[in-house]
Amino acid sequence: MTTLRMWKSVTAAALAVALVGTGAEVLSNQAATVQAADAAATVAKAASVYVAPIDRAEFLAGAKFDFRVELNDLSSDPGAVSITINGKEAADVFGKPYVKTSTDTSKEFTIRDVAFSVPGVYTVAVKAGSLTKTVKYTVNAADAGGAKAKNVILFIGDGMAFSSVTMARILSQGLTEGKYNGLLEMDKFDQRAVVTTSGMDSLVTDSANSASAYNTGHKSAVNGLGIYPDNTESSLDDPKVETLAEMLKRSRGMSVGIVSTSEIEDATPAAVVSHTRRRSDKPEIAEMLYKLQPEVILGGGSAYFLPQSTPGSKRKDDKDLIGDFEKSGYTFADSATSLKAAPSEKKLLGLFHPSDMNVYYDRSTGNKDALKSFTDQPNLWDMTQKAIDVLSQNENGFFLMVEGASIDKQLHTVDWERSTYDAIEMDKAIGIARKFAEKNGDTLIVVTADHSHSASIAGTYWEGDGKSGREAIRTYEASQFPNYVDANKDGFPDNPDVSRKLAVVFGAAPDYYEDYKFNKVPTAPAIDSDGVYVANPAALLNPDDPDKDRFLRTGTVNPTTDSQEVHTADDVPLMAYGPGSEYFQGTLDNTQVFFGMVNSLGLNLTGAKVDTKKWVNLRDFANLLGGTVKKNSTTNKVSITLNGRTVVLNLTSGQASTNNKIIKLEFKTDTDGEVLVTSSSLLAALG
Repeated sequence: MTTLRMWKSVTAAALAVALVGTGAEVLSNQAATVQAADAAATVAKAASVYVAPIDRAEFLAGAKFDFRVELNDLSSDPGAVSITINGKEAADVFGKPYVKTSTDTSKEFTIRDVAFSVPGVYTVAVKAGSLTKTVKYTVNAADAGGAKAKNVILFIGDGMAFSSVTMARILSQGLTEGKYNGLLEMDKFDQRAVVTTSGMDSLVTDSANSASAYNTGHKSAVNGLGIYPDNTESSLDDPKVETLAEMLKRSRGMSVGIVSTSEIEDATPAAVVSHTRRRSDKPEIAEMLYKLQPEVILGGGSAYFLPQSTPGSKRKDDKDLIGDFEKSGYTFADSATSLKAAPSEKKLLGLFHPSDMNVYYDRSTGNKDALKSFTDQPNLWDMTQKAIDVLSQNENGFFLMVEGASIDKQLHTVDWERSTYDAIEMDKAIGIARKFAEKNGDTLIVVTADHSHSASIAGTYWEGDGKSGREAIRTYEASQFPNYVDANKDGFPDNPDVSRKLAVVFGAAPDYYEDYKFNKVPTAPAIDSDGVYVANPAALLNPDDPDKDRFLRTGTVNPTTDSQEVHTADDVPLMAYGPGSEYFQGTLDNTQVFFGMVNSLGLNLTGAKVDTKKWVNLRDFANLLGGTVKKNSTTNKVSITLNGRTVVLNLTSGQASTNNKIIKLEFKTDTDGEVLVTSSSLLAALG
């Protein structure tokens, strides 16, 4: 019998201790503030129309979603309601009737489990009395041209800002006279891009709706996973959008893997499978994992898999999900030892902690003050290797999401050293994935973050001349290089406490103490004092230091609501390697990362004949060759002139001509009205 199945010996008190100090993302205070603001805003709201999916949503042709129109804050019956898509009744377009609901102040029209099968632009128009709303959708077919990936591995460094990558590189590789002694695995990738991360309802996102964007191609709201929010109280009935994992399983029979150092029901891993307005629906998310049955599930969060009769369970029913998975053919692992022994030929469920797994530094040093009884947890690269071993058994390919969760969780607690060790741990997992990709040549790897944090490197911290606190932060020419040592060459500093450390500062944090001494265990930066969060002296090496305020960092966030450092809206990095990496360039919205993965796979959900021709933008291509392109909007014709020869494209008839003689030339317009041609046919037409 495995350790986790013998939990009758684990007391609820022991579990509570195990959950303390994990740096879990705290949104409860913010949620309470938002609820209070919402309550105040309900006074005298004007009637409005809400359409889900929202304006400018993009879809993969054939991807499933729920369509919903709400008339909210009505003071009277608006009368007849018209909902059309490209001029036709929406119910007729989808071939399904509305489910109509209403309250005293609202009317709702819902059609579930529908799809757009034909690429193009779709305009939704709603009219109800004096209320009107128009939204536009773009439906895309995946690019079928070029080399395609069989497998996709998505690494999400939760909260991994550009500064996190820099910190990891400094601590892992070091610098000599300003040049890095080496690069991280993620630094070596073919393509680099930046990603914008805002959600549909807020400038600054949480992990849920940003991870949801990566997995669905749709924006969501804070705390939302695989849904658009609606006006009902239930968190489980909001309009759904299909996830990539669901698409791949139903259309290609591909395997799916989820690996994280957090609770496996936490926002980022949950985004692979979940549909809920409330990321805290963790018992239900555990059931959603069982419903989809990814072939590999590795992480923490066993408390939501155990029946309520088991000490430490966080369920309110008697469902034994571990037993259910085992009955469905899964090997169950609860330790690094049992994970290593698990066969690669069977599906795999590994749960290594009742809550979030401990961070890499504490796991690797056997820090029992932090680990308590959970002393045999695997590292992220071993979990990644085992996941690849299992998933690669499927000839149809696989999709694997790997999260370095505590990069984020430890930045929330302003413990940048532990965060950086976890970033290095994830980079080593990226190295494992790259070795597999290099060997097989058919795997796309994407590395990115779900959001940013406000941590930044101001210089170095040195007390060698007797100064301490702010006076010991050395900037510009005084910022001599840090002296971290990696004597065993494992890529991690042997000791985070050295005489000259990075001086990391935070721009969006509560009041906290920073003495640049490494905390023995993860420690909350602020504590509640009569309803106000104040700096926690326990974060100091000497909490009773009478001169401790020299270490005080005055916060910038609301002391009545925010006890931790918070996310920021800064762009985040993206690195890509392998077939399809060319889809990840420039500045991308987080929803576009989904379409990059879809294009790399050439995913076709409709069964329609795919267009494998290589199309190029006419204007860009002609300009590159030294030609000119002119469009006559009146005649709807486009003329291309190159080397004294002119070709005319009639966009209405679809014919091309030169000197009034019809010629063969392949062209079309995209959803933005841009003219595309195949380069070979244009060159032939121009002689």
